Amino acid sequence: MKLKFKKQAYQTNAVEAVVNCFAGQPQTSGFKYNIDPGLAKMGEQESLLEYSGFRNEKISKSINLLENIHSVQSHQNLPLSAALVNDKKTGCPINLDIEMETGTGKTYCYIKTVFELNTRYGWSKFIVVVPSIAIREGVYKSLKITAEHFLEDYGKKIRFFIYNSKQLHNLESFSSDAGINVMVINVQAFNATGKDNRRIYEELDDFQSRKPIDVIAANRPILILDEPQKMEGAKTLESFKNFKPLMILRYSATHKTEHNKIHRLDALDAYNQKLVKKISVRGISIKGLSGANPYLYLGGVEISVSKPPVVRVELEIKQRSGIKRVLRKLNRGDNLFVLSGGLDQYTGFVISDINSNTNTLSFTNGVELLAGEATGDVNEAALRRIQIREAIKAHFEKEQALFHQNIKVLSLFFIDAVAKYRCYDENGESSGEYAQMFEEEYTRHLNDVLTLDDNTYNDYLRGIEVARTHQGYFSIDKKSKKLINPETKMVKDDETGKKTALSEDVDAYDLILKDKERLLSLSEPVRFIFSHSALREGWDNPNVFVICALKHSDNSISRRQEVGRGMRLSVNQTGERMDNPATVHQVNVLTVVTSESYTDFVTGLQRDISDSLSARPPIADEKYFTGKVLKTEAGDVEVKPQMAKQIYRYLNKNDYTDDGDKITTAYHDAKKKGQLAKLPPELAVHAEQIFQLIDSVFSEGQMPEIENDRNTKPNPLNPNFDKKEFRELWNRINHKAAYVVDFETPELIKKCVAALDKELKVNPLLFTVETGTQTDEVTDATLKAGTGFGKTKTVTDKLTRSTHSSVKYDLMGKLAEQTKLTRRTIAAILQGIMVDIFSEYKINSEDFIAKSSRLINEQKATVIVEHLAYDSSADTHSLDIFTHEKRIVNLSNAGEKLNRHIYDYVFTDSNIERTFVKELDASAEVMVYAKLPKGFFIPTPVGDYNPDWAISFKEGAVKHIYFIAETKGSMSSMDLRKIEECKIDCARKFFAKITSEQIKYDVVDSYGKLMELVK
Repeated sequence: MKLKFKKQAYQTNAVEAVVNCFAGQPQTSGFKYNIDPGLAKMGEQESLLEYSGFRNEKISKSINLLENIHSVQSHQNLPLSAALVNDKKTGCPINLDIEMETGTGKTYCYIKTVFELNTRYGWSKFIVVVPSIAIREGVYKSLKITAEHFLEDYGKKIRFFIYNSKQLHNLESFSSDAGINVMVINVQAFNATGKDNRRIYEELDDFQSRKPIDVIAANRPILILDEPQKMEGAKTLESFKNFKPLMILRYSATHKTEHNKIHRLDALDAYNQKLVKKISVRGISIKGLSGANPYLYLGGVEISVSKPPVVRVELEIKQRSGIKRVLRKLNRGDNLFVLSGGLDQYTGFVISDINSNTNTLSFTNGVELLAGEATGDVNEAALRRIQIREAIKAHFEKEQALFHQNIKVLSLFFIDAVAKYRCYDENGESSGEYAQMFEEEYTRHLNDVLTLDDNTYNDYLRGIEVARTHQGYFSIDKKSKKLINPETKMVKDDETGKKTALSEDVDAYDLILKDKERLLSLSEPVRFIFSHSALREGWDNPNVFVICALKHSDNSISRRQEVGRGMRLSVNQTGERMDNPATVHQVNVLTVVTSESYTDFVTGLQRDISDSLSARPPIADEKYFTGKVLKTEAGDVEVKPQMAKQIYRYLNKNDYTDDGDKITTAYHDAKKKGQLAKLPPELAVHAEQIFQLIDSVFSEGQMPEIENDRNTKPNPLNPNFDKKEFRELWNRINHKAAYVVDFETPELIKKCVAALDKELKVNPLLFTVETGTQTDEVTDATLKAGTGFGKTKTVTDKLTRSTHSSVKYDLMGKLAEQTKLTRRTIAAILQGIMVDIFSEYKINSEDFIAKSSRLINEQKATVIVEHLAYDSSADTHSLDIFTHEKRIVNLSNAGEKLNRHIYDYVFTDSNIERTFVKELDASAEVMVYAKLPKGFFIPTPVGDYNPDWAISFKEGAVKHIYFIAETKGSMSSMDLRKIEECKIDCARKFFAKITSEQIKYDVVDSYGKLMELVK
């Protein structure tokens, strides 16, 4: 497998934030200096006589660094730094904080930043400092696998290496090479007390009597700190002075100490932009610890299409060899006293009810268990076994759904003692209790899966030995890598001196930390990874879908840190990232198996996330909005006091803020449903940007949805899927097609001119003058409170030409960029419009460009659709698209069980759809219907289009036996967005081309409208 990379706008933004801080810095090829040990001790003037090295050029005194940083911060609506304060601990005057949520690719970002800083300013010497071996290996791997990707963009490669005090030739090359050089060093290499660690500060005979740290410092390197919050010890910070860094760039999701924050992509940004996985939690809670109570564990409720629900219960059963705990599938009416072999503690435990909606099991004696609850004698060993079992079950459920999409599923276990997984002694290595539990539970669940049916997934499972599908990485493994004795096959711990037998530790070390592509391949049998705290910040794998913590609560490691190991979006077997916005949170769901209840874990996780959002303002008042920047297509627009007041009034009027000016849940609920109150005309021009600004204010309603994994159940296709009527409908609509467009540019120009003449109305820039008179009685209190003056008059007027912004725009260039048309076409459009172009343009340049671009793009889409034609191809959509999606779903979000849909449950996007489904399912004329999966789409020039519904009616009851319906809240084309309207017009042409008269496609807003059309 070869991982594929693509340019992501959010990552480019992080790079630009750093690079723009140094706007105006001259581009140089590097300052030449002498690294000869004799001349190096002389003054700088003498050392310039001979050159053998290249170091970073100093930051030019001609640039206003603080002003640049303020510009970057303003552009992102971040608090402005008061001053560039010298960090006394590190001795570095320039410290920039880049906040990026775990899993969003911060390593990729700082590697790209290295290229950009070199391209624009010539800086070429960089050092990435990391707090652990795991992060070090991850960074080295990232540099390796992105090399070809960046070569295509920049035409050059980075020379990179890991610092090793015994391989100082790399440091020699680092100094003498004129290209981009990156050294990766873990913090222990320069602030620990071991013999090898001290070498960096010593004059070494094998290094021409030079100190390695002096050679490093002479390069004036740019330090990149990966996870700086893990490197804040006084000794570490003091050590950074020795590097004499030009600047320090700090990358983390959780900065502990803040300096100059120039970029923020926090947990809410990442989740809302669908840049990370969705989280679900499978909690385990214990009640009634008394050994007098019977031991019971309710694993879950299982439902099927044709049978009543059953429960998975673990109970104690008397066997010949003694009493053992056994997992059983039980039905309503089962008597646990009988099933247990007559154990007295189960007397009266007869199952009276199994409720699949609430996930509860009830007994005739009044005892009730919720899925995930254990009662009776639950010791730690029993709890860990339950966790391992649940993690394996979650793994298999995800694997069954994703295997056919060529996505490998990995599961990660955190443990608190290495010996619980792997034991080392004089006799060699042996399995710990967790490894034994895993193999027992894995084998049991595997046998259940293999009895279901024969398919390619089961063939895949049969080809994997249980002993080879799990592996561990622990800190001792890295020592094993270095100290192999090939004759004795023993390894020596360099701290204790103890020797132990070598097994497959070295292979596990390489596989987990270095060979990411191999681990991601379906041909590699390892799917379950056990680790100690060594795999914390810095290590992650995109295909970790299950995380299970087999350890006691550790306050030094937050839930968010552990969850972070699995937040990155997954990749398939061709290395492609599974980030399609339509399906990203169907494919990418991380399940956390915890020894806490769902409620307790989620509360703690939400608290961790909330604590990390301290940079977000909690109050949505006029003061906050004033001076903020709206990023529009035409450029940045500053929010003036008048606009800030309008935004505030809008929120207040619609109860979107409370008495304390905090954003209410009413705002977020309305936004999710697409029912936000309309903005005033003056604000509607920048609606998208204004809502983004409102969303930057923290509120509880923004917190990511964390599902209860216990509510997820299979939603299999039911017998309706195999009905003749549905298959006939499918065979008529499953054809793929390609479109061609042939239109004349003069026609587009004519339509654009007409639209601009009719609709282009540029809003003038306004200013407000407020006049006040000093009150009669003025005291210190009134002056401090700002009440010493009374407002007597307010005047709002247009800005005159003399007060226009000094910002100059390339009008045709901007419009060509926003519309993807040529400058010649743009020039023809501007020459043709009747309005005075330049007087309108000068009124408000940003508004002119934004509105003109929108109107031209709308006309372009209309012309394209008018001249579009579809050609049917021999390719068809496979029925597999129905099995790939929604296999495991959260039924708590579903409505009632359906009779005529191809699934038992369907998930709707709006109240209109919910009402439509109820009426559709109750209709006597409907035979079968389906909500079409995202995999069924029609290509259009304005993006792929996925229709909503496919419906088959009873023959003879209607004119159109088959119907493809799009449900919309409004039937008026005036209320549809132009892009939506274009997609619908394309769909009409598509279905007209590939189907017969028996099939009709149209937009409906109700079941009544549907029946009007089909009859």
